[in-house]
Amino acid sequence: MGCDGGTIPTRDELVRMKQKPEKKDRTADLAAKWKHCAISQEPLREPVMACELGRLYNKECALEFLIDRSKFECAPSFEYLRGLKDLKQLNLTGNRSYARPKSDKGDGYVDNQDSKFICPVVGLEMNGMHKFMYLWGCGCVLSERAIKEVKGDNCHKCGKPFQEGDVIVLNGTEEEVDQLRSRMEERRLQQKLEKKAKKAKKHKAETATSDSAAECGPSTSKQARLEQPVNGDTKLTNGSKVSKVVANDNKKLTNGSKGSKTLANGTTVRNPLLATADLPTTSSSIQKDPKSSAAYKNLFTSCDRAKRQMKGHWVTSNPYWM
Repeated sequence: MGCDGGTIPTRDELVRMKQKPEKKDRTADLAAKWKHCAISQEPLREPVMACELGRLYNKECALEFLIDRSKFECAPSFEYLRGLKDLKQLNLTGNRSYARPKSDKGDGYVDNQDSKFICPVVGLEMNGMHKFMYLWGCGCVLSERAIKEVKGDNCHKCGKPFQEGDVIVLNGTEEEVDQLRSRMEERRLQQKLEKKAKKAKKHKAETATSDSAAECGPSTSKQARLEQPVNGDTKLTNGSKVSKVVANDNKKLTNGSKGSKTLANGTTVRNPLLATADLPTTSSSIQKDPKSSAAYKNLFTSCDRAKRQMKGHWVTSNPYWM
């Protein structure tokens, strides 16, 4: 079958060559990075946000991703995005000469390198042909040429100061992304250490205040209440009213061993909370009190009228009947 003189095979048909790897289209690759969202691949529209690795996102898509990651297939590659604190809204400068993309009809020139945003200092378009950076403190986007040529520690657009660690490259190479990732991990570790230090300082302050309060004892207002003299028959040192029977019971406690304490040298010390010997003596019976009225005395079972009715009777269930 074949090679019988009727066909002439070529070298490509007889020898199998190694397939060359497919090369990416540079224009398509740049357009995907600089003109589309890194999560949803939708065209970029303001407000635009960027992460600590220099990738660009639409704010709506970033919020949807943070709320529900299951909707996106690329979720494993964006695990470092924990919340809005890991994103920064960019302060972009619009390109006045930018025209909306038109359909390719073949009868005119279509500029695929045209971009919506430019550098506010040099005027370069942010299309991937030039390296662009943004500042983490203020979010202003500048070109690398502007930062190198116009030297200073303040932002060339808003004037806010920045440091070298605040400069983040947008859509950088693999080496630049690795450097940004290591810097991101160091920054997050430093934030954790600062939080722990604040908590430890706060805990020390609380323990110090509690210890000082315990050493000082009760407040001066409470001590003043305890040291107040007793005015009247029914007022104690804390201001609460008590009946005369309780005062007599407390008097009995002071005469015993509970209200006083004997020391080694033979001196006796009375407990001010239990000792009530200095209280004025009052009559134990309410019926003999000349200050109380007759209506008030009739409320108790010790009055004469109640004693007459306390006779037992077999018809009623009187508890006094025996």
